[in-house]
Amino acid sequence: MANFDNHADASHNLNMAINDLIIDFLEYMEVEKGRAIATVSNYDHYLRHFSSFAQEKGIAAPEQINQELVRQYRLALNRTNISKNTQNYYLIALRSFLKYLSKRNLKSLDANQIELAKTEERQITFLDDKELDELMSKPGIKTIQGLRDKAILTLLFSTGLRVSELINLKKDDINLEKTEFSVKGKGGKVRVVFLDQAAKESLKRYLASRTDPSDFLFISYGHTKSEDRRPKTENGMTPRSVQRMVRKYALAAGITKDVTPHVMRHSFATDLLMSGADLRAVQSLLGHSSVTTTQIYTHVTDKHLKEVHEAFHGLRRDK
Repeated sequence: MANFDNHADASHNLNMAINDLIIDFLEYMEVEKGRAIATVSNYDHYLRHFSSFAQEKGIAAPEQINQELVRQYRLALNRTNISKNTQNYYLIALRSFLKYLSKRNLKSLDANQIELAKTEERQITFLDDKELDELMSKPGIKTIQGLRDKAILTLLFSTGLRVSELINLKKDDINLEKTEFSVKGKGGKVRVVFLDQAAKESLKRYLASRTDPSDFLFISYGHTKSEDRRPKTENGMTPRSVQRMVRKYALAAGITKDVTPHVMRHSFATDLLMSGADLRAVQSLLGHSSVTTTQIYTHVTDKHLKEVHEAFHGLRRDK
């Protein structure tokens, strides 16, 4: 191995090599793993951050990455103003990169030696039946925008779609003669989701009112007060516009929780589990790659079971 203290040029060349490996890894994620461009961009940011830190410590080659370097890196991350969850994103990116190096038989630190930071138990926000009814009642159905918004809200609750999945839907993706359709989720994975009667009827009314040529299922409209609004664009809606729409109706419904499209996804999952659905089935419906991710909802349902137990256990003996 070269003496990096005495050979600055060699250090520079090896440092370029590790950055080249990062590029190779990002291309591998995009092409072979099918990760979204936004995900690849995030990994690029996290790994460049680690590469710069390693360079400052005189570490220029993959085989020099060791537990002491990672310990110092974690300490540096912890002393910044970022949350534990965000710190873990940096560490997850590093672990994935190290696994890639191992896959290519390149010597480096074992990815399994990197532990994630302990975080507080994730809090799940979801809507109860009354809140859902109030929310669904708020979009007016006299305008095409109101019909669209009603269709979005019912579809989110019926399917548990991510907002990114929702905005990419095309009209041809939906067959209203059936109660199911396929959607492409994270990592390009395809899963089947199902329409309840409310979502089916809302979509039918909305699509019947459409006269535009756009292929997207949901499009943006202007902000005039005319009931005959024309499409603002033939492109699909943005995640931000869907988020604003959901929050608007939540406020109109008097819901004090911070309601987002993801809260609708949480509501979908908790509704299924509280009604007795199997955790593995909910995992498939949500498109989670691991059941561990789905288990965040068991904290909510466990609390629900406790409340049922306290309310009903022993009632016959008390009579």
